[in-house]
Amino acid sequence: MRKGLIERDTKETRIRVAVDLDGTGEYDVSTGIGFLDHMVEQFSRHSLIDVQMKVDGDLHVDQHHTTEDSAIALGQAISDALGDKGGIMRFGEAFSPMDETLARVALDISGRPYCVWKAGFTQEKLGEWDTELIEHWFQSVSQTAGLTLHIELLYGTNNHHICEAIYKGFARAMRAAVEIDPRKGGAVPSTKGILGG
Repeated sequence: MRKGLIERDTKETRIRVAVDLDGTGEYDVSTGIGFLDHMVEQFSRHSLIDVQMKVDGDLHVDQHHTTEDSAIALGQAISDALGDKGGIMRFGEAFSPMDETLARVALDISGRPYCVWKAGFTQEKLGEWDTELIEHWFQSVSQTAGLTLHIELLYGTNNHHICEAIYKGFARAMRAAVEIDPRKGGAVPSTKGILGG
């Protein structure tokens, strides 16, 4: 059973995140930030990774801690669920179109976190969510899940479409990368015998 559960309790946020890598894309997400909820739901549905996420954060201060800590916990839960990463495809990539927008996401569950972000927004908020936090969300997920993650906006003008295309691309790339390859016989997909370091 490739499941992970993280409970994180600090002075800034209280978080519970559960994932099932072999799910059907079922989700129950409540962060207190509507647009972030929508994006995590998109991630779950299109990756087929079941996600339960409950966040109580200090939104009276700002959205930074809730955004960052939700990503940290999600990455940790995914890492827990992956275990030693035996048998996984490891790599994933996706082109994600949404109307006038096209995004490209490529990733490696390498255990060596690195995030390349070549995207941006022309407005400060999507709903009530500060768009400057979106890049930071992906950086935080890549750190705790151990992802080498490359995100690129090829073109697009509508900020909602840009964000959604990126999240859907990330979801599809993760779906491919966490899949079990029956030809690997459970072996860790690395000549080192381990992933990371």
